[in-house]
Amino acid sequence: MSRVVVTGRIPKPGLDILRRDGHEVVAWGSEEQQPREQLLEQVRGADALLTLLTEQVDAELLDAAGEQLQVVANVAVGHNNIDVPVCRERGVVVTNTPGVLTDATADIAMALILMASRRLGEGERVIRSGTPWQWGMFYLLGSGLQHKTLGVVGLGGIGAATARRARAFGMNVVYSSRSQAPRELELELGAHRVDMDTLLATSDVISLHCPYTSSTHHLLSSEEFAAMKRTAYVVNTARGPVVDEAALVEALKAGEIAGAGLDVFEDEPAVHPGLLECENAVLVPHLGSATIETRTAMATLAADNAVAVLAGREPPTPIR
Repeated sequence: MSRVVVTGRIPKPGLDILRRDGHEVVAWGSEEQQPREQLLEQVRGADALLTLLTEQVDAELLDAAGEQLQVVANVAVGHNNIDVPVCRERGVVVTNTPGVLTDATADIAMALILMASRRLGEGERVIRSGTPWQWGMFYLLGSGLQHKTLGVVGLGGIGAATARRARAFGMNVVYSSRSQAPRELELELGAHRVDMDTLLATSDVISLHCPYTSSTHHLLSSEEFAAMKRTAYVVNTARGPVVDEAALVEALKAGEIAGAGLDVFEDEPAVHPGLLECENAVLVPHLGSATIETRTAMATLAADNAVAVLAGREPPTPIR
């Protein structure tokens, strides 16, 4: 019997898969993040770890777990919380949960586009604060999406799903990506690949769907905001550090861009205090995959990955 440590609270179906396979399951049962010292103690002797984005899987954690550790199954599509090269050096398989959160995250991206462009956050705050208001021709005017251009940075699964939603709202699509998308996908979306400079200059909405790496750290900063249309909106459902939050605050306050919608933040759960002062910023607390169906599917896939590795099989979604 293998010892499987689940470092954060996950939906029950994921735990059931592990237990049905006969493994000893040790699970953290609180929504609160487990203190690091307690986590280091909990992982001792683990053959498998199911981890959340809030846990840093580094040499220290691997040392604490021990040489018998076989797999780290991240309950997320992103894996910048895991030192993958160190895991590989030690023969530890790393997996993630791609695909199952595509639609949920694309829904949030489209929701942020609508909220930012139609100033819905501002409008709700008016109502909730009890501020007097009256309908007027120019009151809280936003911007329509029809015939506008969506610039997708990273046309992977989530980027493509967001583009499909934008097309349904009458938007045109351009994209910037490390590689050319399949021709069939370009034809379906009516999408054209452009360089980043062209995307910045021509897009009315820029939606970020790229992975977080050293090359995408602060991909959007002061220079990029200055290159955008003053009427443009930026939406980030990828990873917080892809956007330089301090530069974004300056751009929003100076009117260099029209607005922003953020689901992720540079130093989560902390949010740059300047963003809280920007009425033209829509801010939600990392809800991209936050549906019952999606979180259950993520936990289930992570458990399937762990069970496969412990049985000596290829996991469904390894990180190559």
